[in-house]
Amino acid sequence: MSMMLVLIFCSLVALVPICMMGFSNKKWSPKGRHCYITGGSSGLGLALALLLTRDGAHVSIVARDEQKLRAALDEMENVRQSPGQKLNSYSFSLNEAEPAAAALEAVCAPHDGRSPDAIFLCAGTATPGFFVEETEASLREGMEMTYWVQAWTALAAAKRMVRDGFSGKIVFTSSFLGYMSMVGYASYSPGKHALRGLAETLRSELLLYNIGVHIIFPGTIHSPGLVNENKTKPKITLKIEESDDGLQPEQVAAALVEGIKRGNFHISSDLLGNIFRSSTQGATPVNNVLLDAVYSFIGWVGLPIWRRGVDKSIVAHRKEHEAYLSSRGFIAKK
Repeated sequence: MSMMLVLIFCSLVALVPICMMGFSNKKWSPKGRHCYITGGSSGLGLALALLLTRDGAHVSIVARDEQKLRAALDEMENVRQSPGQKLNSYSFSLNEAEPAAAALEAVCAPHDGRSPDAIFLCAGTATPGFFVEETEASLREGMEMTYWVQAWTALAAAKRMVRDGFSGKIVFTSSFLGYMSMVGYASYSPGKHALRGLAETLRSELLLYNIGVHIIFPGTIHSPGLVNENKTKPKITLKIEESDDGLQPEQVAAALVEGIKRGNFHISSDLLGNIFRSSTQGATPVNNVLLDAVYSFIGWVGLPIWRRGVDKSIVAHRKEHEAYLSSRGFIAKK
């Protein structure tokens, strides 16, 4: 018994430094730093731009729609904290390597060519639908607008930071669907899973250059993007998601910045996200040993029950789905 108590005591002592990993008195602060946000004209990107502007950062936003960019920049100007803050917007398409690199060069120019201190990759869109109705073009577009739209900027940023010997941050935006997936997301979820793979690789590789990497996995965000994706989202997907209240962009932006300040690699914006994060942890660094253990236990108990409920709903939808495919001429009417 005494030996067992000694072992338990030693284990608890060993856990203390592990539990403190990721915590530091010196937290990252955006004040006075240059933050570059792709997809910064709406949704999470805009909420993040406004939050960082209020925190005293120099903020550059990039998106395609010039009208939305002008409106976003006006909002940023309304919350600027000092006359010295540099707030700029640029119109570029980022789903190809060359314009993504050109956008980064344009963003760096007003800062004497210096790399941004933090690059937030928020650009991306979803077009949900059934896999059997996808085409080569739609699947390729899905990867472009989920994976490549962030990967090309990350590549340009990493090259510039390494060349300049600059220790910055690269922050990816995946999705709750980067941990799992369900019916309706065949053109979207693979790219979000791929972003996790890229972030995991870069977190390791960029340690060589003292460049930080973070990735957030938000759930439903009430934004213009959600309105658009719901236009093509299958009924069964909408039904599965109807219990998800979702979050406002401002809530997710705040969770993202707080996660970076804490030094977290994987960042979740709500309880369910933390449960999935901890349940799919693998070799990913933990955020908090004790909390993650609790989240993992909840997932071990609750996620199989949740999945059975989802599967049951899908099976119950078979007849309605068959009628849908018949109405679309995809299968012959019986």
